[in-house]
Amino acid sequence: MGRSRYKIIDPTLPHFVTCTVLHWIPVFTRPATVDIVLDSLRYLMSEGVTVYDYVILENHMHLVVQSEQLDVDMARFKSFTAKQLIRYLDRNNVSQILQQLAFYKKVHKDDRAYQFWQEGIHPEWIQNDEMMKQKIEYIHQNPVKHGYVDLAEHWRYSSARNYLGQAGLIEVCTRW
Repeated sequence: MGRSRYKIIDPTLPHFVTCTVLHWIPVFTRPATVDIVLDSLRYLMSEGVTVYDYVILENHMHLVVQSEQLDVDMARFKSFTAKQLIRYLDRNNVSQILQQLAFYKKVHKDDRAYQFWQEGIHPEWIQNDEMMKQKIEYIHQNPVKHGYVDLAEHWRYSSARNYLGQAGLIEVCTRW
């Protein structure tokens, strides 16, 4: 996947991945932009991708995911969401963010006006139950660590509620 030094060990095994908006620009501050990401995750799940855990913050997201072709599915996710999010920003005249996405775009991305995501997903293979628990805890505590909420389950854009037996915005696989 791209120029990342991180590698997907086996695309059929669960991996912790991170998707970061270019230059850490805060795009996911509007429910409509988060909905684009959630809708895309729902679609990938209907196509066989398993999502075990997620959190979406204002400028990045973490996932624990698995699929038959994780590298391909994550590339599809990033490509589709980038196009949809740029379209949303353009239609809603969010010119300051679009200008930043154009300004910080990598030189070799000369086939487009904007770059939305940073390159790579920094995959980490989940090797055992202990590591899975650690990554889930890290993901759920991310909004708490940033001071956005006091309890992980209060963050709307996370699977923390799912792990407490409550309904989340998307259904994740809590058994691994």
